[in-house]
Amino acid sequence: MQWQELEKARIKPIMSIRETAKKVIQAEAQAVAALSERIDASFEKAVEIILASHGRVVVSGMGKSGLIGQKIASTMASTGTPAFFLHPAEGIHGDLGMIMKGDVVIAISNSGETEELLRILPVVKRLGASLIAMSGNPDSTLSRMADVYLDVSVSEEACPLGLAPTSSTTATLAMGDALAVALLVQRGFKEEDFAIFHPGGSLGKKLLLRVEDLMHSGESIPLVTEETQMQEALFVITAKGLGVTGVTDRDGNLLGVITDGDLRRALERGEEILKITAGSLMRRGPKRILRTDLAAAALQTMERYAITSLFVFDDDGSQPPCGVIHLHDILKAGIA
Repeated sequence: MQWQELEKARIKPIMSIRETAKKVIQAEAQAVAALSERIDASFEKAVEIILASHGRVVVSGMGKSGLIGQKIASTMASTGTPAFFLHPAEGIHGDLGMIMKGDVVIAISNSGETEELLRILPVVKRLGASLIAMSGNPDSTLSRMADVYLDVSVSEEACPLGLAPTSSTTATLAMGDALAVALLVQRGFKEEDFAIFHPGGSLGKKLLLRVEDLMHSGESIPLVTEETQMQEALFVITAKGLGVTGVTDRDGNLLGVITDGDLRRALERGEEILKITAGSLMRRGPKRILRTDLAAAALQTMERYAITSLFVFDDDGSQPPCGVIHLHDILKAGIA
């Protein structure tokens, strides 16, 4: 049969594309909403078991449940609960050695009768690990063997055939997120803690990178004294490549700054800048920052005062400045 004939013979769908998509989203939303009624003493017990554990959380499941389990383990690991995913089929071929006494195993199976998962449960018990079941069947083998049973059953799958795991996997993922966040709150997990586990992300950089990590120091600091002729000060600004120089007194105390912008404005006013000293052109009272402050704080200060550099000082504010940080350094580091 030619493909044209096959196309003609195809049964027309009973719903449009939009109607189908809306029905899926509504079914899954209802499945997730129904979970809130099941956050009970069993859920609290599951959280308490994990909090009391001195081991890790081991999440396991087959197929789509396994994929959801990987996400749950990843979310827990990034929010202060040490966790990893164990494939049950790999477990029965040696990877059960990854489970230790004191660990907590979260086993996921909608039916509660997944063969590969059930085969590892006796060993889990023998190893002294606690078992939390996430299943849609409270009377299943998995649910009966568990120390705690979390009900993730759904009234219907979003799939019109009732075959593809859709609403059930969404509900399971939501229950896993509820566990992870409840643990996060109970542990007092903060933004700074989150950043430690995400050093490559923008939040991690904002909360971990400090001014001293990005500043220019030593011979790279552009500095002149207030008696320095502007011709020499220009050489310093050009040579250091930061578009600025600090101006100090004879003891090294920072009195002011001169930027590229200051030079342009002076020229526009008709000043003969090469005939004056740096002290005559500098802007007094420059903004400062401490070396241990977050680089994100330096960026906020620059944005607030519309400047592109800050001179950096030690924590005690002692003179002279120990460095200078430029806007480009911060942006290059990925802090924005």
